[in-house]
Amino acid sequence: MAHILVVDDDKNHCKVLKGLLESTGYQALVAHSTDTAIPLIDQKDLDLIITDLKMPGKSGMDLLTLCLERRPSVPVILITAYGTIESAIEALKKGAYDYITKPFDEDELLNVIKKATLESRKNRELISAYFEKEQYFLPDIIGSTPAMQQVFKTIQKIAPTDSTVLITGETGVGKELVAKAIHSASHRRNNTFVKINCTAIPETLLESELFGYERGAFTGAVTSKPGRFEIAHKGTVFLDEIGEMPLHLQAKLLNVLQDRAFERLGGIKTIKVDLRIIAATNVDLRAAVQSGKFRSDLFYRFNVVPIHIPPLRERKDDLIPLTHYLLKKFSGKYNKKKCDISPEALAAFTNYSWPGNVRELENVLERMVVMSETETFGIGQIPQEIKGFIPFVESSTFKEKMEVISRVSEKQMIIDALNKTHQNRTKAAELLGISRRTLQNKIKEYGLA
Repeated sequence: MAHILVVDDDKNHCKVLKGLLESTGYQALVAHSTDTAIPLIDQKDLDLIITDLKMPGKSGMDLLTLCLERRPSVPVILITAYGTIESAIEALKKGAYDYITKPFDEDELLNVIKKATLESRKNRELISAYFEKEQYFLPDIIGSTPAMQQVFKTIQKIAPTDSTVLITGETGVGKELVAKAIHSASHRRNNTFVKINCTAIPETLLESELFGYERGAFTGAVTSKPGRFEIAHKGTVFLDEIGEMPLHLQAKLLNVLQDRAFERLGGIKTIKVDLRIIAATNVDLRAAVQSGKFRSDLFYRFNVVPIHIPPLRERKDDLIPLTHYLLKKFSGKYNKKKCDISPEALAAFTNYSWPGNVRELENVLERMVVMSETETFGIGQIPQEIKGFIPFVESSTFKEKMEVISRVSEKQMIIDALNKTHQNRTKAAELLGISRRTLQNKIKEYGLA
């Protein structure tokens, strides 16, 4: 039985609508203002909210905004008079499920309600199935710390919606995994997930990759080609490293976010797309806005639902279960016997700061599984830079200690240079005074790729 909340300052209208819903098999709750509706929205297990658009005090639009923030998976239907249809259409753009005009046709209203409640139930069942495992686990994402619990709760709330998401965090924390988890738990899960790395595609090609082009649009365009946004129709687009997008493309991207429409390069036909956009960045976009490198209007369009993923050093309680999970994963991948790790090696892992985050941990463990002939990894199998974090290393020789310190320092210098240049390897190499090839070799050696 679906639970529906009716919000209207007209008590007679509420009574009529409540009676109609209950006679059709729904369970109806009633509130006569937005303020009295808020506790019910926060506390009750709702499948649908039906609200009048115009009410004294906070309007139905205000209630819609609140619902999108607190209960984004619950659809909202607006009831409006003919004179306020434009407002209702504006509400649809903001995320309302549908609107019905007064006086409403009962059959029309019940059809919209049936569709909305069925979709709401379907989404909730999907989310329930997706999160039926232990609460601290998603595919390849493990975290029992409060910060990661909040990430999981946010994914659970927003996955059934089409809200734009901005994922922030250092390089290697798992931003793409979170984006894929949102897509996999959404109603778009059977459609395309398209990743676009804004730093991996040369600036001169990025526009044509995103929007496509028509034949003759530029030298070499001998045929027409759809862009990534077209390919992702009905699915999800993941814009990685959005902070590196050139300013001249940010304006075109803003139009896509606002209207879900664009033109190919050299084209005049407007192409409409139905897609969800998730963006990620390892830079401070607010600072980029202040420095003029990122448009403020685009930032606020992206920052509808922010998700921050903490670095691994700030959630050390997750490191041990994550290590065991990854060892099991790579043991299966390379047909090895179940691998384990000694307490001494695990202690070094725990004490190490993991500047490359989960990606560095993953690279280190994969290399250990591939290269080692033993089933249990001791201090002899862990990378040299991590050995310096083994407790009670007083038995190490002076030379061994200096080698460890040197490698740790070198790795940190590389990480700092990459962060200062926003992962631009050419500029990072210049900053370090080494060749780009040497830097690439070091990045591979330290598992920072």
